[in-house]
Parts: sequence; C-alpha cells; structure tokens
Amino acid sequence: MNQNTRQPGGALTDPVRYPSGASAPVRTKRAFVLVLLTLFVPGSAQIVAGDRKLGRLALRVTLAVWAVAILALLIAALNRSLLLGIVTHPVGSLVIIVVLIALALGWAFLFLNTLRIIRPVLLAPGMRPIIAVVLVAATVLGSGSLGYLAYVLNVSRNAISSIFNAGPAIDPVDGRYNFLMMGGDAGDDRTGRRPDSLSVISVDARTGESAIISVPRNLQNAQFSEDSPMRKIYPDGYNCGDECLINAVNTEVTNNYQDLYPGVADPGAQATLEAVSGTLGITVQAYVLVDMDGFAKLIDAMGGIRIKAGGWVPISGPVTDEANGIHGMPDGWIPAGDQHLDGFHALWYGRSREFVDDYARIARQQCVQQAMLKQLDPATLLTKFEDIANAGTKVVDSNISSSQLGSFVDLALKSKNQPVKRLTIGPPDFDASFSTVPDFDLIHSRVQQLLTPSNGPKANDSMVSNTVQGAGPIAASGPFQPQLSLQQQAAVQPVALKPAGQQPSPSSPDFTPVTTTPDGTPITEELLNGLKAQGDEQGIRNLVATNGQCAPL
Repeated sequence: MNQNTRQPGGALTDPVRYPSGASAPVRTKRAFVLVLLTLFVPGSAQIVAGDRKLGRLALRVTLAVWAVAILALLIAALNRSLLLGIVTHPVGSLVIIVVLIALALGWAFLFLNTLRIIRPVLLAPGMRPIIAVVLVAATVLGSGSLGYLAYVLNVSRNAISSIFNAGPAIDPVDGRYNFLMMGGDAGDDRTGRRPDSLSVISVDARTGESAIISVPRNLQNAQFSEDSPMRKIYPDGYNCGDECLINAVNTEVTNNYQDLYPGVADPGAQATLEAVSGTLGITVQAYVLVDMDGFAKLIDAMGGIRIKAGGWVPISGPVTDEANGIHGMPDGWIPAGDQHLDGFHALWYGRSREFVDDYARIARQQCVQQAMLKQLDPATLLTKFEDIANAGTKVVDSNISSSQLGSFVDLALKSKNQPVKRLTIGPPDFDASFSTVPDFDLIHSRVQQLLTPSNGPKANDSMVSNTVQGAGPIAASGPFQPQLSLQQQAAVQPVALKPAGQQPSPSSPDFTPVTTTPDGTPITEELLNGLKAQGDEQGIRNLVATNGQCAPL
C-alpha cells in the first residue's frame, strides 16, 4: 500500500516527506537524520525528503567522488609517485583546486537545501537553535574541509611555482639522484650569496637509500666537472690562491663569468654544483639553496625546533681581529643540554663557528636539518601550513623541475626510515688539514665506497661503513681513522670525554652535554663572558669543545 495515501483528515502519513502531521519528537529526529544524510551521503536527504531531481544529481556526483577517492587510494598503493606527481603538477593541482571548490560550494548548497527541507518552524522552539548549530557544524566539517583543502593546495601550488624550476626533468646517474644543498649567506657586506654550507644528498633511485656528503666551505683547489665552462678557466682546479675556497665560486662566477652560462637562472649556484661534482667525482644533477637569513623565519613558522646540545654555542659579536678571527664579546650563548630553539637561536646554532672549527659547525647544521625533518609532523604542517609555505618561498631556491617534484617526494618518503650513510671531507673522516691539500683520488674512492648499495659488494674490512640510523658520521677504522689537529687535541683534553675511539657520533643521542668545568663548576654565561673579558680564548675553547655534538629530540 502506498505510504503517501491520505487519511480521512487529509494529512499525509509519511513523516519524512510530510512532517506537518508528525509529532514533535519525530520532527526533531527527522531533522537530525537529514543533516547526517547530507553530511555522509550528500544528495540522499533530497531523495528521501525533498527535490528528488536535485538529490539524484548530487548522489551521482557523490558516487563519482567516492570512485575517484578509491582509485586514488589504489594508485597510492600501487604507484604513489604518479599520484604525488598529479597533485604537485601545476596543471594537475589547478584542476584539483577547481574541482574541490566546486564540490565545496555544491555541498554548502545542499546543506542550505536541507535546512529548507527540515522546515525549522515545525520544530519545537528549544530545538531550533540546536539543529541550527548541528547544521552549521556539519557544513563546516564537510564543505569547509573541502574548501580548506583547496586553499592548502593553492598555497602549495604557489610555493612550488615560486621555489622550483619549470625546466626539464632530470634522470638518475648510476642509479642515483644527487642533490647539492647549499646554505647561502647573503649579507649587506657581501656581493652575491656565498654558500657557507655545502652538502650532497645522494639517493638511490630505486630503494631510496641515502647518503650525505659534507664538503667544508674552505676546501681548496676544487675540481670542476669535465663539462663545466669553468674548467676552461681553471683546468687544474680552482687554484688561484688562499682566497679560492670552494664557497667563493658562486661569487666569482656571479661577478665575472655569468656570460659562460647563457640562459641559466643562477650561474653562481650552477658553477658551485659543477665544482662539487668534480671534487667528489660524481654527477650532481640539481641544487637547493637555502638563504640562511630567511632560515630563521622558516623555523619560527614551524614553532621552533628541539635539540640536545653537547656544549655551549656563542652568538658571536662583531669581528675585532680579522687576522686571527677573534670576535668581540658574544651577544649571547646557547646553553648545553635540551633546548627549544626559535628561528634566531637555531640560525646562530647552525652558523656559529667561534672557538671551534668548521667541522663542529657542519655537525650542528646537520643536526638542525634533522630536527626540522623529524619535528615537521602532519599536525604542525596542517595548522601552520601557510606560514611554513610563505617562509619557504623566501628561503629556498632550486633548479629542480616542479614536474618531477612528486617523484622526489615519494623518494623522500622511502628514505625517511632508512639508515643514512655519511661522509665529511674533514674530521672525523679525514685530517683537519685535508681540505687545504685534498687528495681527490682518495675523495673519489671514499665517495664510491660510500655510495655502494648495501646489497652490493662488501667494502674492505679495514674500512667501516659510515652508517648510522638517522644520525651523523662515525669514525672509520684502519687507514682512514680520523686524526685530530693539535688545536683540537688541546681543546678536548681538559674536558671529561670518552677515550679516543669511543666518541659518540656528533648527531647520536649517546652523549652527555658538557655543563660543568673539569673541577665541577657549572658553566654559565657569566663564567664564559668572564673568560672572554680576561682574553682567555683558549679557556673558552676548552669548555665549548664539544659543541659539535648534537641530536634532535
């Protein structure tokens, strides 16, 4: 029997489509059900209680969206890089944004239509505001979520177009992608952006197994790759004297040799990439340049980073003795122990090299990078996405093709939980003086050994692989056992450390921060500044010698 028949009094008996004759509790229940139907199966409320033509159209769209979502999950399981490539591609992301906005507006219209179907005037006065709040909450949860997702994708799309290149994709060489990471320091007193931090991240294109090779900024006689235009200028290496350090390549090319790189957006960065390629004996395909002055903004956008610091680090004052590299009274100190650093202090933690050598600074920089990656969790990314993306556009520059970004993100996800191999062209893997008179055949040999796949040929037993789980370099044994300079030996002797050969790696959590002097006196800012006021530079070096030790928390 048709439910929509009339009773003798004329009222229709179906309380869903015709609520006028229903009781107040039934009307309330009906209102809640219609809101939930619109939230979970958009269009179904209209089919059961309203405009069926509109409902059928909305339901078809709903089912199509579900089908696309299921297809996306299947692609994510079978070919994640393809899905990431679509989402990060300029055209693909624009299409997704437009579709999301259209769906958000359509869903919002359905909620308004559902409100009309509910007919609030039929509800009990006390239930009207409750239903209104529930409807608004459902609209925000459903339509608002799609709108926010479209907004996030649009911010991401703008950031990608600002940071990354529109050029051709790159191919792996010998099965690996090699990326040069440069920390650029562009001050008012400098011409061009001088990279004070150089490291190559090498990733196996198939497995995601990665290695980090740190190149000291003061490496001399850097070799340009065979295809580099600069090799014609310096065929025997960048050997124009003590000022020809590898980090000066960028400025020299920017000032004097831009014409050798027609059509290249950043000739200085490209030439530096070629110098690192020739020096290490590998092909580096792309670079990412991080402006250190803007770096603080990125960390502030993240809400800071947490680290365990092995020793006190100065926030250096102005240089007072250029010849000996002596600064004035520090503007402050970053203590040893567990620290939560804002952008300013994180920048100084990675930048400072007063009282120690560049290798301690390299270790701290690696630690800061690891802390950023470790602590950039999904909750932080979602809640602070716009600030992080906007900071990134001011901080990062790269010649990586935006069309290939998705596959590299997928590769990074593969790498995330794998061990990281490390090599530093300096302590602890080479003598501290090695960067002044580097043996490039030896560097090439060590780099090839480092990049040998884990399932490949075994290395010589006398050479221990520099592999640690997400940590910094460890000392190799045999002929490549690191040697400390006399200055380094003098610096560490007064401090209570583990015996030689048992030192924890700089980024391993297995170390005890040095917070007291050898006689047990607590190290404080007042104590360190007092030594500085007395001119006791060596005394400070002794107390902060372990500040290269660091671990992300």
